[in-house]
Amino acid sequence: MSVSKPLPHDAAPLHVTGQARYIDDIPVPANCLHLAFGLSTVAHADLRKVELSAVRSAPGVLAVMEAGDLPFANDVSPSAHDEPLLATGTVHYVGQPIFLVVADSHLSARKAARLGKIDYVEKPAILTVDDALAANSRFESGPIVWSKGDASGELKSAKNRLQGRIEMGGQEHFYLEGQAALAFPQEGGDMLVHSSTQHPTEIQHKVAEAIGVPMNAVRVETRRMGGGFGGKESQGNALAVACAVASRATGRPCKMRYDRDDDMVITGKRHDFRIDYDVGFDDEGRISAIEFLQYTRCGWALDLSIPVADRAMLHADNAYNLPAARIESHRLRTNTQSATAYRGFGGPQGMLGIERVLDHVAHAVSRDPYEVRKVNFYADAADRNSARRTPTQTTPYDMQVEDFVLNDLCEKLAKSADYQTRRQAVADWNAKNDILKKGIALTPVKFGISFTLTHLNQAGALVHVYQDGSIHLNHGGTEMGQGLFLKVAQVAATSFGVDLASVKITATDTAKVPNTSATAASSGSDLNGMAVKAACDTIKDRIVDFLGERYQTRDIRFADGLLYIGKESLTFAEAAKLAYENRVSLSATGFYKTPKIEWNRVKGKGRPFYYFAYGAAITECVIDTLTGENRILRVDILHDCGASLNPAIDIGQIEGAFVQGAGWLTTEELVWDNKGRLRTHAPSTYKIPACSDRPDIFNVALYEGQNREDTIYRSKAVGEPPFMLGISALMALSDAIASCGDGYPSLDAPATAERVLTTLNRIRS
Repeated sequence: MSVSKPLPHDAAPLHVTGQARYIDDIPVPANCLHLAFGLSTVAHADLRKVELSAVRSAPGVLAVMEAGDLPFANDVSPSAHDEPLLATGTVHYVGQPIFLVVADSHLSARKAARLGKIDYVEKPAILTVDDALAANSRFESGPIVWSKGDASGELKSAKNRLQGRIEMGGQEHFYLEGQAALAFPQEGGDMLVHSSTQHPTEIQHKVAEAIGVPMNAVRVETRRMGGGFGGKESQGNALAVACAVASRATGRPCKMRYDRDDDMVITGKRHDFRIDYDVGFDDEGRISAIEFLQYTRCGWALDLSIPVADRAMLHADNAYNLPAARIESHRLRTNTQSATAYRGFGGPQGMLGIERVLDHVAHAVSRDPYEVRKVNFYADAADRNSARRTPTQTTPYDMQVEDFVLNDLCEKLAKSADYQTRRQAVADWNAKNDILKKGIALTPVKFGISFTLTHLNQAGALVHVYQDGSIHLNHGGTEMGQGLFLKVAQVAATSFGVDLASVKITATDTAKVPNTSATAASSGSDLNGMAVKAACDTIKDRIVDFLGERYQTRDIRFADGLLYIGKESLTFAEAAKLAYENRVSLSATGFYKTPKIEWNRVKGKGRPFYYFAYGAAITECVIDTLTGENRILRVDILHDCGASLNPAIDIGQIEGAFVQGAGWLTTEELVWDNKGRLRTHAPSTYKIPACSDRPDIFNVALYEGQNREDTIYRSKAVGEPPFMLGISALMALSDAIASCGDGYPSLDAPATAERVLTTLNRIRS
């Protein structure tokens, strides 16, 4: 079997030799044109006059377009048709595109775009959560509230009670390959678009609207992305539409890519949150009731903010059984970039809220935070099925938790990483050292797998077997470096019992597999793997029917590159050739839709997730109490991937996700000034973790077990869940700070050196 083997990424040799082809590497004809946007320099204003004569006369410029020059729909929104490609009379954030330059080179277009003279009538800009609340600036008429039990009543009768607040910043995706698109006009008004996108079908849809054709006249192809992390789920729409519109107008290929600073200024980020909490608990730290107030800053357009905020609510419990809970969510509109999808899609923000609560409660009852977490865990599935613990436990949105494994997983991790001994060693160190203080924390992850918009939980695939036994497959998922193509190829190879080298996956193509969902929600392998297996099974059944009749036996197996037919055998290539010569179809489509899910977001009740993925991390850190500078010293992770399709790929995903999650909560700080200008829009000012920031000791292992649900070979999703393991880094820093005074640190994120020092000084006083 090819599945379960730790095989290297299929494009690894191409990556390390520079041969992997991205959008900017695709050869273009000599007459290809290049595009750039002219951007707003104010956060909120009416456009009094747009003077573009200098732009039009700039060297190399062939055309300049404003909103009125667009032939059809002026919209690039993924949801509410509230996001024009080019501003129409009003601008809503610094960086909003106002006009489009079409030139003979990338540099010419970018230089010319800066020559526009815009006369603004400035309006008050809403920039912060408090600004938005004061102006009642929001995307829904009021807050969304989901509840379980009588939280208010239980809080009043709780033995202990405390309130608090945590603020967490957004995060720039910082994919290595920036946003890019390339459009080739075809005969009859058709359009071929190459796009660095996680959602080719949405690009197809928006381009078709923009150039006034049906979707069948637009073909979108994506071979690979140099990273996505959610930032290419909807943010690529503007480039693809601009290229298609300009290509339609000029009859020439058109290409657009953002330079890094433009990319960071124009595109959306992770949603930043403020979460207030009110919690009741006993002397052991066991929670009896909790109320959350979640405020999210969505930016100027709706984008995907509703499902992001919903998922933050859905993960407000993380791994903990909350007998009574009330979760209230406010989706606030501000004059900043439209916040968008980012790995975890709101789950990390909701999860960080409850992890702060558990940490705060542990401080209040003077217990090890891990011990307080344990007494609040849901019951493991194994315990619930035994005589020891029988009650069914439900989330705040009324979903039964049937597959919980964190009691066992965390105990295994704590034992293998020697947590208790190290915790005592940290305490001993802190007692002897005044300048350098250490901290340690163990935090769990329970992450729901499925799109919360039910109809997106579907996938298609197309599989061809050629007469020489080689296999060509295509599916609706996109490859952004996460190894999806390899995993799906492993599924096909296992289905046919052949070597992986026999299988070729080609670029994601809307002309081969239609109506695809975004490669998001950690569902790429789950959905596309099952769709490919369905297609392979169809072809196998045809071959078995043919050979069964020919050899008068149904005892046929596919294995080791052979077909074992009773006591005889054929190579897979011989069987394919024989089937072809006897007019057996060797091509099939496959389709899969996720079962069991149902969700009513208005009521906040149902089963939005097919299953949960689990994991836990122990992080040990050290801080310099004089400067706030800090380091992660050691990380130990045990993560649940079910029966992993590819352990090597999954471990790599876990390592990268942890570092990215820790970066969100420690070094990655987005700063806007009081005019709404993003001041951190380059690597010099925005600090993603570097190689030197990784922990010196970094132990990652996979939890043994299978998915209880019938997923592809009983595996579990791995894209997003381990991102939230990075929460342990923030809790470890909080633990280190707590050793310097009596008060609870209430450390906000990102915990930069400046914020660590400020928090230290506060609890010391």
